[in-house]
Amino acid sequence: MADSGTIVRSCRELWTILLGRSALREPVQIEEELDKHWDRLHQGLSYYKPPSPASAQKLKENKDVAQALKEFGLRISKLMCLDEQQSVQLLQGYLQEDYRGTRDSLKVVLKDERQSQALLLKITDYYYEERMCLLRCILLLLTYFQDERHPYRVEYSNCVSKLEKDLVNNYQTQFKDLFNAEAPTWETHGPLMTECQVSLWFFQCLREQSLLLEILFLHYAYFEMTPSDLLSFTRMFKEQGFGLRQTNRHLVDKSMDALVERIGYLSSLILVEGMDIDFLHKCALEDRIQQHQFSSATDVVKVMDQLLVTFGDIHHHGPVLLAWVLLRHTLRPEETSPVVRRIGNTALQLGVFEYLSTMLKSLGASGNNCTASTAKMCIYGLLSFVVTSFEEDSLQTERGTTGSHLIDAACEVLSAPNLAEIFWEMKPNMGLGMILDSAVGMFPYKIAPLLQLLTALLSNKTTVKKVYNFLDKMSFYTEIHKHKPNDIISNDDETLWRRNTPKLLYPLGSGQTNLWLPQGVQGQVLIGPEQDFVVRWDYSYSAWTLFTCEVEMLLHVVSTADVLSHCARVKPILDLVHKIISTDWSVSDCLLPLTSRIYMLLQRLTSVMSPPVDVIASCVNCLSVLAARLPGKVWSSLQRTGFLPFSSNALTSLAQCISTEGMKAGNYGNLLVQIEQQKGEYPVTIAFLRLITTLVKGQLGSTQNNGLVPCVLLVLKEMLPTYHKWRYNTYGVRERIGCLILELIHAILNLSPEGESQGSAPTLQSLCIYSLANTEAGQAIVNIMGVGVDTIDVVLAAQPSSAGAEGPGQILIQTVKLAFSVTNNVIRLKPASDVVSPLEQALTQHGGHSNNLVVVLAKYIYHKHDPALPRLAIQLLKRLATVAPMSVYACLGSDAAAIRDAFLTRLQSKTEDMRIKVMILEFLTVAVETQPGLIELFLNLEVKESSEGSKEFLLGEWSCLHVVLDLIDSKQQGKYWCPPLLHRAALAFLLALWQDRRDSAISVLRSKERFWENLSTPLFGSLPPPSDTAEPCVLETCAFVMKILGLEIYYVVSASMEKSLKDCLQKFSNSRRYEYWSHYVKSLVCHVAEMEEEGICYFAETQMLIAAWRMLLILATTHSEVMHLTEDSTKLKLFMDVLDGAKAALTTPSSVPCLRLGSMMATLLLILLKQWKSVVAAAPDVLCPLSLILESVLQADPQMMERTKAKIFSALISVLQIQGLNGGEISRLPQLLLSVCETVKDESLALIDNTRLLRQVGETFEDEDSMETDSPRGQQKDRRDGVCVLALHLAKELCRSDEDGEQWVSVMRKVPVLPSVLRALELSLQSRHNLYFTEAALHLLLTLARTPQGATAVAGAGITQTICLPLLSVYEVSTASQSFSRKSQDSACWPSVYRLCMSLMESLLKTLRYTFINDALDFFGVHQERILQCLNAVRTVQSLACLDEADHTVGFLLQLSNFCKEWQFHLPKLLEDIQTNLCYLCQTCTYLLHSKKMLHHYLQVKNGEALPPGPLPRTSRLPQTPSKDSPSGGEREELEHKALLAVQCSLLKILSKTLATLQHFTPDCCQILLDQCMDLAEYRILFVLSFTTPAFDPDVPPSFGTLLATINVALSILSEMDKKKEPASLSIVSLASLEEVQALKSLLIFTMENCFYVLISQAVRCLRDHLIPPRDKQRLKQELSSELSTLLSSLSRHFRRGSPSSPASGILLLSQTKAATPKSSHEGQEPFIQLVQAFVRLVQR
Repeated sequence: MADSGTIVRSCRELWTILLGRSALREPVQIEEELDKHWDRLHQGLSYYKPPSPASAQKLKENKDVAQALKEFGLRISKLMCLDEQQSVQLLQGYLQEDYRGTRDSLKVVLKDERQSQALLLKITDYYYEERMCLLRCILLLLTYFQDERHPYRVEYSNCVSKLEKDLVNNYQTQFKDLFNAEAPTWETHGPLMTECQVSLWFFQCLREQSLLLEILFLHYAYFEMTPSDLLSFTRMFKEQGFGLRQTNRHLVDKSMDALVERIGYLSSLILVEGMDIDFLHKCALEDRIQQHQFSSATDVVKVMDQLLVTFGDIHHHGPVLLAWVLLRHTLRPEETSPVVRRIGNTALQLGVFEYLSTMLKSLGASGNNCTASTAKMCIYGLLSFVVTSFEEDSLQTERGTTGSHLIDAACEVLSAPNLAEIFWEMKPNMGLGMILDSAVGMFPYKIAPLLQLLTALLSNKTTVKKVYNFLDKMSFYTEIHKHKPNDIISNDDETLWRRNTPKLLYPLGSGQTNLWLPQGVQGQVLIGPEQDFVVRWDYSYSAWTLFTCEVEMLLHVVSTADVLSHCARVKPILDLVHKIISTDWSVSDCLLPLTSRIYMLLQRLTSVMSPPVDVIASCVNCLSVLAARLPGKVWSSLQRTGFLPFSSNALTSLAQCISTEGMKAGNYGNLLVQIEQQKGEYPVTIAFLRLITTLVKGQLGSTQNNGLVPCVLLVLKEMLPTYHKWRYNTYGVRERIGCLILELIHAILNLSPEGESQGSAPTLQSLCIYSLANTEAGQAIVNIMGVGVDTIDVVLAAQPSSAGAEGPGQILIQTVKLAFSVTNNVIRLKPASDVVSPLEQALTQHGGHSNNLVVVLAKYIYHKHDPALPRLAIQLLKRLATVAPMSVYACLGSDAAAIRDAFLTRLQSKTEDMRIKVMILEFLTVAVETQPGLIELFLNLEVKESSEGSKEFLLGEWSCLHVVLDLIDSKQQGKYWCPPLLHRAALAFLLALWQDRRDSAISVLRSKERFWENLSTPLFGSLPPPSDTAEPCVLETCAFVMKILGLEIYYVVSASMEKSLKDCLQKFSNSRRYEYWSHYVKSLVCHVAEMEEEGICYFAETQMLIAAWRMLLILATTHSEVMHLTEDSTKLKLFMDVLDGAKAALTTPSSVPCLRLGSMMATLLLILLKQWKSVVAAAPDVLCPLSLILESVLQADPQMMERTKAKIFSALISVLQIQGLNGGEISRLPQLLLSVCETVKDESLALIDNTRLLRQVGETFEDEDSMETDSPRGQQKDRRDGVCVLALHLAKELCRSDEDGEQWVSVMRKVPVLPSVLRALELSLQSRHNLYFTEAALHLLLTLARTPQGATAVAGAGITQTICLPLLSVYEVSTASQSFSRKSQDSACWPSVYRLCMSLMESLLKTLRYTFINDALDFFGVHQERILQCLNAVRTVQSLACLDEADHTVGFLLQLSNFCKEWQFHLPKLLEDIQTNLCYLCQTCTYLLHSKKMLHHYLQVKNGEALPPGPLPRTSRLPQTPSKDSPSGGEREELEHKALLAVQCSLLKILSKTLATLQHFTPDCCQILLDQCMDLAEYRILFVLSFTTPAFDPDVPPSFGTLLATINVALSILSEMDKKKEPASLSIVSLASLEEVQALKSLLIFTMENCFYVLISQAVRCLRDHLIPPRDKQRLKQELSSELSTLLSSLSRHFRRGSPSSPASGILLLSQTKAATPKSSHEGQEPFIQLVQAFVRLVQR
C-alpha cells in the first residue's frame, strides 16, 4: 500500500527498533539493523547532503518515482538545502509515516499552492525530527554499550567499537558547522523561509548542538581524550563562549535559554572529563603521576595556562578552572605559579560549587539519566580530589555560604547510582568523607548539612543500616553560646571548656524524651572570643533521640515566633526518615518514636496562621510510605488529626454524597485554597494525592473506604474540574497533579469488589463512576482525552533532546493514557440505564470536528513516541463501538478514509509494535458486529459487474483483508512480524465476518487461492502437551479455525462448497486429525481436572477450544459425508474420548472450571448418543463410567450441577435404550438403582415443598388451559428436561432392564422411593401442577406394574388412593363438550395423564388379577361417568387423542371383563351400561370403517380440521410444510389420506378390543353349544335380531347386522391389502412397511375371530331363549346361514391365495394390541373358519 519506489528506513523507525519498542526484538535482528545502517550512524548529520546537479540528474532519470513527487522533492530540496534524492526519500518516508490524508487527497494537495506550502512546512518538522532521531540512536548506543544488564549490550558495543575511530572528528566537525552556520534567508531558501521558520531552524540547530555535545561527553566518559584534543576543545568552546556566542545569537529568544545553558553545561563537562581528574587522583594516591597523559604534555599545559587565565567572565568556566588548578597543583606542586592561584581564585569567585549543584540538578531533571549520572561521576571525581587537596576553609567565601553549596553539590553527586556504596567503602578521611566529617563536627548546631548528606547517601538496604548506625552512635555535640556560661570551667586560652553541672539540652517537661550533658564533660571551643563561642562537647549519644527531642520542641513552639527556625531543623529529619523507610521498611520499628509523632505534628502545623507548607508536605510523604505497609493504622491515626476532609453526617446514599451535605474540607482543604493556590506551589497537594492513592490501594475495607469518601469527593468536585485553571510557578506541576488525580481514580476503579459492597452506603467505586458519568469531573476527563496528538507532539518536541521518563511530555502522555483507562472502566462498570449520561453524550456527540472526541481518539493512531497511547485510544474506541448507540464512521466524517489508511499502514508495518496491531484487529472484530459503516470502509470491497449481469466483489487497494490474509498465510507463521497473538487476532476477525454473515467479504475470501489451506494450517500442527502450553492463544487460534469451518459447513450446501475446502476436510480425515484433536481435547480436560487445586491460568482459552471442538463434532453427526467422518472405528474412538473427558472432569472434587468443562462434555456426549446409536451399540461398557459420573455428580453442589445432572440422566437413558443391560454390567445395577432412587426420592420431596409453596401464594392456572397446559408458570421445578423428570425416566429404563425385578425390590426396601413419588403424584394431580413429573412418574409405575413383584409393590404403596380421587380434578372442570381434547396424544397434557392412569390400572389388574380387582372396581366406579362419556365420544370426535383415550379405556374394560362375576356383584347397573355402550361403540367403529367417505367428511367438517392437529403416531411425523399457505392439491390429498389411515387404524384397534371385551359378556361358545343346562339368564342378549347395515344414529340399536358388517369390513380391508395396486394410488399398503402390514393383518384376523365368536355365541343364546318367538328364530337361522356361507367362501378364497407382501415402504407404525393375537396359520383352513362352518351346519339343520 506504500508508494512506488524503495522506502528507506527512517531514523525514527531505526531509533524505535534500537529502543526495543518494535517487532524486531531479537539481538540478531538488532545487530542486522546496526550493520545495515552503520554508514548512516558513522556519518551522523553529514549523512544529509547538500543539493547537487548529479543528484538532481539521477532523480530525473529515476522511473520508479512519480513525476509529481519528483517536482515536490525539488521544492523540499530548495527549502531545506537537502540533496534532491534524499528529499524524495524524505517525502516518501513522511507519506508513509506521518501524512494524515489519503493518497487521493495527496494529488490535490500537490497541485494546490496553499496546501502544498503547508505540507512543505510539515515535512520540515519531519526532517528536523529525523535528524534528532539519528543523533538519539548514537546517544542510545553510547548510553548502554557497557551496561551488562542491557539485552543488546554486545551488539551496541560492537557497533561503538567500529564507530569510535572517527566518531569524535566527525561529530566535532558537525558541531562546528552547526555553530558557524549562517541562518537561512528567503533569498537562499525560497519565500517559505519566513522569520518564524528561521526561528524554528535555529531552535533545531541548538537542539542538535546540545545532542552532539552530549554524544561527545558520553564518548569521553569511556574513551581517553588526548591533551591536544583538550586544547582543541578548549579553544573551540572559548571561541563560542560555551554556547553563549552563537553565530546567530540575535535569534535567541527566551524559549531557547534552557538549550543554550545546556550547551554550556555540556561544554564545561567535556573539558573537565578531558582532564581525567579521576585518574589523576588515583595516580596521586599511588604516587605515579607521571602516568597521567598531561605529565609529559608541557607545551599543551603552557598554552592551556595562557588560555585559562583569560577565562572568568562566564559561569560555565568555574568547573574547568577548578579542574585545571587541581591538575597543575598535582602534577607540579613546586611550580604552582601565581597564574594557577589566580585561576583558582577566579573559579571560587564564579561560585563554582553553586554552579555545579545547579548544573547537576538541571541535567538530572530534564536529561537522559545516563548523561546525568555520568556527569555526577565526573563531578564526584572532581569534588573528591578538591576536598582532599585543599583545606575546606580555603574553599569558603567571606560570607560562609559556599560550605552549603559544596554540600548541595556533594548531595547531587551522591544521588548517582552506586556512588553511595562506594562512599561507605572509602576511608573517612578521603574524598567526600572529609565533607561528612566536617558536617558531623558542626552537628547539631548546624543540623541540615549532615542530614542532607546522609539522605543522599541512602541507596539500598545496606546503606540504610550504615546511616542508621552512624547516627545512633554520635560522639560530638556542637552548640553555640553568645556568652560564656557561669557553670563552665575553661583553660587559660579558652580553647577547652568543662561543665561543672549537668545540663538538660531541651526545655521539655518531665517524663518526656530528653538529652543530658553530664557533669565533667569536656568541650573544644572552635571559634574564639571575638565571635560567638562554638563548642564541640565530647559526648556520646544517639542522634535518633535528639531528633525525637527536636520534633517535641517544634510541637512546643508551634504557636510562637520560633516556629520557622524549628521547622527548618525538623524538615531534614522528616526527609531522612522518609528516605529511610522508603528504602528499607525493616528499620521502621526503630523509628517509631519519630513516626508516631508525625500525626500530632501534622495536626498542629496545619492549624497555625501561616502553615509551613514544605514541612507539612514532608509529614504527608512519610505517612504515604507508612500507609503502603500499614494502611489501617495510618488511616485510624490520620482521622484524629483533622487534616483530611471529613463528613459530619453518616453517609447513607449516593445522592447525599454527591450533594456534599455535611462535608468539611479539613485542614488540607483550607491549606489548598488559602496558601497553595495563592502561592502557586503545591507540595502538600502532590503528597495528599499520593497518600489517598496509597490508602485506596491498601484495600482498607468498606468502613474505612466510607471514611475516604469526603477525600475522594474533594478531588472529584473541587480539584479535577479546576486544577488546570490554578496558578502555577513551576512548569510541569500542573501535568503532575493531573496525572496523580487520575492515578487515584484509576486505583479506585480497579478495586476488587470484595468488601466494597457491604451495607447501603455508597462505595468509592460507585461514587467515582457516578461522578465521572454525571458531573463536571467527567467533562474534565473528556478534556484531557481531547488534548490530541498534535499537542502531545508539540510538548515532546519542546523537551530537551533526551528527556527521560519524567519529562513533561511523558507525564502528559501518562495522564492521557490514564484518562483512556478510567473512561473505559467507567463505561464498563456503569450500571445499565435508559438515560444517556453526560459523559456518554460527550463521548458520542456528532459535533464539529473541534468537539468530536471520536475523531480525536482515532487520530492518536498518528502518535509514534509511546505505542501504549494509540493502543489505549483504540481500546476505548472499541468499547465505544460496542456499547454506544452511534456510528463511529459518521463521527469520523471526512477524516474516515485517511484514518483508515493510518490504521492499515501501522497494521501492515513489519516493525510495528505487535500489541497495537492486535488492538487494531480487535477493534475491527468488534466493528464487524456493531459498526457496519466502519467495517465496510475497512473491507474496501469493489463491485465488478460480470458479463452475465451478476455482481462480483474484489479487494480494494486499502482493504484490511490484504493484511489479514498475509497474517494467516502458512508461510508467514513463526516469523517475527506474525507472532501467535497476532495470528489469533486475525482469525478472530475472520470468525466475526463469518458469524455476522458478511457474505460479500466471505465470497472474496473463499475464492482466494490457498485460503482454506492457510486457514486450516493450525489444525494440522501438533501442540505441546497441555502441561507445557506456553502460548495459550494458540488454543484460541485453533478454536477460531474450527468455528469458521463449522459455520461454512453449516451454511453452505455440499454442492456449492469450494473444492479447496472439500480437499482440506478430506485431508483432515486422512491425516487422522479427528483422532488427534479428540485425544488432545480429552487431555486438556484431564489437565484442568488435575490442576484444579493450583488453578489453570488459561482456562478461558481451554474452554473456547473445547466448545469449538464440540461444535465441529456435533456438525459431523449431521454432515458426516462432507466432513468425511464415516468410519465407525473413528466415531467409536471419538465417542470414548468424550466419555473419558466427561468422566475426568466430573469425577474430581468439584471446582467451577471442572464443572463447566464437565457440563460441556456431557452435552456433547448426549448428542453423540442420540446421533451415533449404531456406534454406541458396538461400544464397550459405557454404563459403568456413566454410573461413576452420576455418583460423583450427585454428591456435588446441587445448584451448580442441576443441568449437568439432567444431561447425565439423559445419557444413561439413551445408553440403556441402545445397549440394554448386558450381563457384564449387571454388577453396576444395584448401585445405579440406589443412586437414581435416592435422587427420585429427594427430588420428589423437593417438588412437594415447591408445589405447596405455589399453592400457598395462590399460583393457579386458568381453568380453560388446565387440560392442555405444558408450561406452568411460577417457580419452575417441573421441566421436561428437569432432573426429577429425567431421573424418573431413567428409573423406568432400569426397571425395564431388570427383567425379574429382584434388584428393584431390594432397592425399594432401602429407599422409600415409592411413597415419596406417590405423595408428590397425589399433590400434583390435586393441584394440576407438575405435568411432566406426573407423566414420568406414571410411566415408571406402569413399567413397574409389568412384573408381579413390581405390581405388588405399587399396589401396596397405595396407588389407588393416590390417583383414584385426585384424578377427578384433572378433567372434572371440563363440560361434556370440552371433555375430549383434539390435541395430539404425543404432546404433554393432562388428558394424557388420565390415559396413563387408565393404562396403569389395566396393567396392574392384568398382573395382579384377583388381588387388585377391588381397587380396579373402585377406580372404575369413581370414573364411570368419564368412561361412559369416552365410549360415546368416538361417534362425535374422531381426533387421535380422543381415539387414544377410547383405546386405553376399552383396554382397561377388557381386563376388567375377565372378572364379570365380581363386577356384576359390585356394580351391576354399570355393567349393563358398559355392555350397551360397548355394543354401540362396536356399531360406530364398524360404520366409520365401512364408510370412508363419511369418516373423511367428519374429519373435515365435524371436527373442523382436514389434517390432524398434531403429529401422526410417533414415528409417522408429517414433514413440516414449507410455508403457512395450504399445501398443493396432490400434497394435501396425500396428507389427508395419511390422516384418514391413522384414524382408521385407531378405530380398528378400538374395535378389536371392544369385541374381545364383549366376548367375556356372552356365553362361552363350547359351553352354550354343548351344555344344555346352562343358565341363560346369566347373560344378556347384546344385539337385537336385525340384519340391517349399521347406522350412525344412536337411536338404532346394535344388531346381528352390525356384527356381520364388522366381519365384512375386516375382510374388505384384508382384500384391499392383498390387491397389487398402481404405485400412484394411495392405500395402507403404499404407506406402511412389511412388518406393519403383517401386524395389521393379524389385527384384522383377530377382529374377525372375536366377531365370529360373539356372533355365534349371541346367535345360540337367542336360539335357546324361549322368550324369542320361533318365527324370529327361524329368520335368524336363515339370515345367518345365508350371510355366513357367503362370508366363508370369501374367507376361504382369501386364505387360499395367501398374503403377498407389499414392496412399498410406509411410515405408519401400528402399536401392538394389548390382547394376545391367536397364532394364525395359512396352511389348510383356519380353526375359526372350521368353527363357523360347524355353526352353519348346525343352523342349516
